[in-house]
Amino acid sequence: MLSPVSQDTTKIAIAITSGYIHSIETCGTVDGPGIRFVIFTTGCPLRCLYCSNPDCRYLEHGKQVTVDELIAEIQKYTSYMKASGGGVTISGGEPLYQPEFVREIFRRCKSLGIHTALDTSGFCDLEIAKSVLEFVDLVLLDIKSFDPATYTKVTGVDIKPTLILAQYLSDIKKAAWIRFVLVPGLTDDPENILGLAEFITKLNNIERVEVLPFHKMGEYKWEELGYEYQLKETPSPTPEQIEKALAIFHSMGILAF
Repeated sequence: MLSPVSQDTTKIAIAITSGYIHSIETCGTVDGPGIRFVIFTTGCPLRCLYCSNPDCRYLEHGKQVTVDELIAEIQKYTSYMKASGGGVTISGGEPLYQPEFVREIFRRCKSLGIHTALDTSGFCDLEIAKSVLEFVDLVLLDIKSFDPATYTKVTGVDIKPTLILAQYLSDIKKAAWIRFVLVPGLTDDPENILGLAEFITKLNNIERVEVLPFHKMGEYKWEELGYEYQLKETPSPTPEQIEKALAIFHSMGILAF
């Protein structure tokens, strides 16, 4: 399977009417505003060292579903979502690995007046992303590191597509939240965090930054799948380390939690 970065937009083979998902969460509260119906897709070109869903790496690890099936399920929760200012979030895996499928879900949601959010690493050809973003209200953009070498160490891929997407979102004034996972001894270098903060100050669409503490909740999945988990000895960040990271963002006038 080609990664989204190398796919030609004229050669996307995934059908609009169906795609592959890992699971759904019907009353999510952490992937965007309000109560959210969260769809976790399968297929991802990144190999993040701390990934909580390594079982989402490949399309075939998921269940094939139709857009109609998902929309029927989503409509059961419309009242909860709208009353809370919530909506539908598509996460993964990497949703932009199945762009036409994800675009069609979002298009149908928008036709129903449902708020839409895309949780993405941004590792995708920009032209592929543009057609999806047409039906997205909010982007949750995961920037794993700002230092390019650290980013590649964490993810196995290049940071450039993510930064290109971040700049495009700013250019079109698409609302975005930045998500940054704080990993002691890996992403917590103050210069790394300061570099990300400085980059964010140049964008005009960032509503907030979420500093997410590293955890090992997905470690058991790695073991079950026979993958080597390289962060066994890495601790979660202390409250002091989290506050230190937040203080860097705050010093640049950035709303961060």
